[in-house]
Amino acid sequence: MKEVVVNFNPFLKPWLAPQPNNVAGKGVIEKPGETDNMIWQTRKAEPTQYENDFGDALEKVFEAGAAELNEVVAGLNGIGFRTPEGAQWSEERLAAELRLLAE
Repeated sequence: MKEVVVNFNPFLKPWLAPQPNNVAGKGVIEKPGETDNMIWQTRKAEPTQYENDFGDALEKVFEAGAAELNEVVAGLNGIGFRTPEGAQWSEERLAAELRLLAE
């Protein structure tokens, strides 16, 4: 049987707001020793090539000193990294993309 490599956790439970519980191992946290910790366990899916490239572009922009949204937009446009549609970035478009990728 061929082994399939998975770079994300398909069994990731949806996040639930913490609820106080004084009994160890009870509630919304898995019981210690009874859950396998997998690499990428906080991802819903393996990152796409675009997501990897976007992360690399953001690293370059932040390393160049960008700290404010308008500076990040100018930095992405300055290095030629475009939106998935191929357009230049605007503050509104970057904010929307970051919200989308944070889901």
